[in-house]
Formats: sequence, C-alpha cells, structure tokens
Amino acid sequence: MVIEDILEGLKKKIEKNLPAGTTISNVEFEGPQLVVYTEEPRKFADNGNIVRTLAKNLRTRIVVRPDPKVLLAPEESIDLINQTVPEDSGVTNYDFAPDVGEVIIEAEKPGLVIGKHGETLREITKKVGWTPKVVRTPPIKSRTVKNIREFMKKNHADRKDILKTIGRKIHRECTSKDQWVRLTSLGGCREVGRSCFLLSTPESKIMIDCGVNVGSDDDMTPYLYIPEVQPLNQIDAVVITHAHLDHHGLVPLLYKYGYDGPIYCTHPTRDMMVLLELDFIDVAAKDGKLVPYESADVRNALKHSVVLEYEEVTDIAPDIKLTFHNAGHIIGSAISHFHIGDGLHNVVITGDFKYGPTRLFNPAVNKFPRVETVITESTYGASNSMQPALKDAEKNLQRIIKETIERQGVVLIPAFAVGRSQEVMIVIEEAIRKGIIDEIPVYLDGMIWEATAIHATYPEYLNNDLRRLIFQKGQNPFLSECFKPVDSNELRRNIIENPHPCVILSTSGMMSGGPVMEYFKAFAPGERNTLVFVGYQADGTMGRRIQKGWKEIPLSSGGKGSETVRMNMDVEIVDGFSGHSDRKQLMEFFKRMKPQPERVFTEHGDERSCIDLASSVHKRKKIETRALTNLETIRLV
Repeated sequence: MVIEDILEGLKKKIEKNLPAGTTISNVEFEGPQLVVYTEEPRKFADNGNIVRTLAKNLRTRIVVRPDPKVLLAPEESIDLINQTVPEDSGVTNYDFAPDVGEVIIEAEKPGLVIGKHGETLREITKKVGWTPKVVRTPPIKSRTVKNIREFMKKNHADRKDILKTIGRKIHRECTSKDQWVRLTSLGGCREVGRSCFLLSTPESKIMIDCGVNVGSDDDMTPYLYIPEVQPLNQIDAVVITHAHLDHHGLVPLLYKYGYDGPIYCTHPTRDMMVLLELDFIDVAAKDGKLVPYESADVRNALKHSVVLEYEEVTDIAPDIKLTFHNAGHIIGSAISHFHIGDGLHNVVITGDFKYGPTRLFNPAVNKFPRVETVITESTYGASNSMQPALKDAEKNLQRIIKETIERQGVVLIPAFAVGRSQEVMIVIEEAIRKGIIDEIPVYLDGMIWEATAIHATYPEYLNNDLRRLIFQKGQNPFLSECFKPVDSNELRRNIIENPHPCVILSTSGMMSGGPVMEYFKAFAPGERNTLVFVGYQADGTMGRRIQKGWKEIPLSSGGKGSETVRMNMDVEIVDGFSGHSDRKQLMEFFKRMKPQPERVFTEHGDERSCIDLASSVHKRKKIETRALTNLETIRLV
C-alpha cells in the first residue's frame, strides 16, 4: 500500500471519530507525528479530548494545526494572547510560523502560559486560531540556545520537508514476513569511548549513539565501514542517549557521508551536542589534528533532530517504537527502550546511567512495561569499584575549600563542562549560603558557564528538590552571585596576576589542555593552593600523572618548546561525584528492575569491568549474560 493510500485511510478514520460538525481539510505525516489540518481549530480547542481519543484509537502521536487561511494577523494575535496569559508569566518574545500555523511563545514562566492541564493554551487557540508552543526564556543568557532557536526559525520550511520525508519512511507498510532482531557492536565494547550499536530487523536499521574516542588516535572512530552499516542512507534513525562526545561526537560525520535521516534525543541533549561538537572540531583544528567534519555538518545534523520528552512513546520505524527514560547521568541523558514489532521483543540500552542520588538528577529509571534484553554500561562494573557516599564527598570537598581559603590560598578544580561542574557548583553554593564556607568568588572558565546556562534553560530535567527550589521558592542556585563567569582573557589574566582566596572551576577535566592549564602553571608553585580532582583521570593524561605524585610537570610553552613547573600545591582527590553507577548501584539496578530481563549484555567499561559485571549478574540472577566485543552481531530473536 502506497503512503497516499495510508494517509487517505487515516483521514477517513479520523473523520469517522470526530464529533458532529467538526471537519478536517488534510492529514500529513511529519516525523513521528500525524498532523491534522483543520479550518476549525477552535472546535478542537473547545474539546481537549478529541486529540487524546484520536491518538488512542489510531495508536500514533497526533498534532492539530490550523489551515493558514483561518489565522488572525500576528499583530492582532499578540494583543489577544497578552490579554489571555497572566501578566507575571514574563512573555519575552513571539515567533509566528504561518506554514505550520504555530506561534512560539517564549516566557520566563512557561507553566503560567500553559495553564492547568493546558487550559490557557486552548484558550489562546480559540481566540487566535494559531497553535501555541511555549519555550522557556533562558534565565542565563545562552549563546547556544539563542543560536539554535534562530537556526530552527530560519530553516522552518526545510525542516518541514525533512519531517515529511521522515514521516513517510516511519509509516511505510511492513513488507517482510520474517521476524528477527539483531544487535551489532560497532564500538564501546570492553572499552570506554566511541560507543555505537546497530539494532536491525528485516524492516529497519537503528543506530544507537555514534561517539568518538577523544583519547585515542588509533581507535578514534566506531566501525562505520562494515557491511551491516553501509550504505549509511539505509539507516532509518540515529538515537542519542546523552551529550558526551564518546556517545555523539561523530554524528555529523554520518551526514557528511550520506546519512539523511533523523536524530532522536531530548531537548537538553540536542543543545549540548551542538555546543560540544563545535568545540570538538575547533580544538582539533587548533591542535593540528584531523578535523572529521565541518560546522555545516553540525548544522545539517541539527536540522534533522527530533526532540522527545521522557516517557513519550514514539514510532521511529515501521516496526519499532522508542521511549526515553531518565538515566540520571547528565542533563537530558536517556535510557532507551525499544519496543520491536507487535510485542515481538523489547530491548533496553542504558547508555551511561546513575542509579543513585545526585544533586542534579533523580536516579535512573528501571521500571519498564516489558523488557527481554538489556545492554548496560559497566564503567564501574569491577567488584572493587565502589564510590564514597555523596554526602561524604560533599563534606570532604567543603572541608578542603574551607581549609585552603583560611590559609588565603586558591582552590583549582579541573572539571568537565557538563555534569560534574554543575554538581560541584550546587554543593559550593549551598555551603556559602549556609555559612560553611566564607563568601568567596567562584570563577567558571571554559565552556562551564555556557553548559550551566543550558541547565538553567531546562530545569524540568533536574531532580525533585532542585525543581521545588526553583519553581516554588524562586531560588535558582545557578543564578547565585558567587558565580563569576570568566568571559575574557583579560579577566583570566587579572585572576592569575592578582591571586586571592577563591575557587576556580575550569576545563578540561583531565588537564589535557584548556584554560585550566594557565591557572595550573600560575598556582602550582604556591604551597597555600590546592588542586582538587572530582572526576576520573585516564591513563596518560596530565591529571593522572599528578595523581601519581609527579612533582616536576613538563608543560608546552605556546610553540616555544617546553618548561617545567614545580608542584608545591596540595593535591586532593574527591571521589563520589561520578555520574556513573558504581558496582553496588549497578547490581542494585538489576536487582530492582521490573520486569526482570531474560538476558544482559555489558559494554562501556574496560575488559575486566565488563566481564566481572556480566559474571556477577549471571550468578545473582541465573540469566544469560555476556561481555560484548566490538564487531560481533548477536541474534536476539
């Protein structure tokens, strides 16, 4: 059956289920959604159950859009919207898209614009005809968020065409009578870096993650050249679990070599991906390394992005539905649940996850409607990989800062821009607010402030305590006056040339470059100062060498050879802030998983960690387990 026949059949079913006197003019697939056009948007707004009933009956996501000829002029619409939304909602901007009949409302308090159960949105549609979409005004100015929103606005027509093409591929008719499911490991097995998998059925090919191993020149990329993957234009979708480069760093490369399909991720993941990918190729160019793709490829990938919310069941192929669940690792990180066929098989790919408390996120979800196969990360899967309790880590960090400040020293914390920096920021902000630490400036250098701005833009992805603090008490810890972004070389030089008691959070987290090295060079000789590691330091990095006790540190000197820096500052390691589950949390995750899976495969860890975790889960649960290796294909059904 051709797609036009499918659409015509859906249109007839919709018309049959509409209340008397309600009509539609057209239906069209756009991405995973079925878009219903009508000249009577007010009737749909009057009865909020119409769309819910249709979506339930047709088992697909439905969006109602007004026919352009029934829309009020933007100027008149703005006046009516302003009369409808509460004054304290803080509307900052309107953007009208006539080709899809949408008005994007940017507001400081989106909840007030939405109203209880969407009542205010329906009222807006009744008055103006336009379909309102609400986005949050970033409380911290974010260059990334601003540029992405402007880019999406300028490319609205192109995106509509892209989504139509994607939608028609998703909703095509299944043709094969065979039923099988296979998983191919393309990277990230018995190693950390270049995570990439291919989930295949007779109908579909889904790629999960496409990362880069930034610490290796030899094993940098996944195995994208093997027959299962080529040609790239036969892949139906790419699903990204979270915005760390070892999981998404080579996605733009796919578009450079022929892929033209969708990328599914959460809102924060999309924004963080753009930020980190552009920085990745910029750093590679500056270091004289191979630049795998251009900024145009990043923009092309962005144009093809389809953002999903947690718990939202979405068709991504004719025989595969995807649901994202909170992974608790970094903002927007997602455990991906794939429902294949009509109840044929269910696969859960965890990506990186944290099944334990953090200052930023709720613990990872491990309750699913159905699950037969799980592919899990094993970063701390070894039997001796235990992390201290978070409260102990926080007290330890506060103590170190307090003692250093009392002796008039500087605390330097090498930090990853996404996740650990924001976790540490919240701990320090609370300590200053409660008087545990004196009021001192906390300088944020590198991409940390921009990444923090993205966190502030999406508070709904933070944990229950933070959301309560932000929404009910109006206290956003990221907006604290103690945080000082270092946004110029002049300010950085001033901090270095005029040392004073302070905390400096700076990239890169493993001291492999970035502004942290300028601070280190300046403050390492000072006995009053302290260098604090709060994240993992890989073998071969400057951070690991310092942890091993090196006292004479060779540093390059801007192309003028090298110089040696004498290490006199204290060195402290504060474990407990990791965004990964430790061994105990990994075992607890599977102990409490519902329903219990039939098999568990391990990946994303060194060989020992992957094998150890697989063996332990087998002994505990009496189910099939295995540590995956790169380039193998396993039949699941």
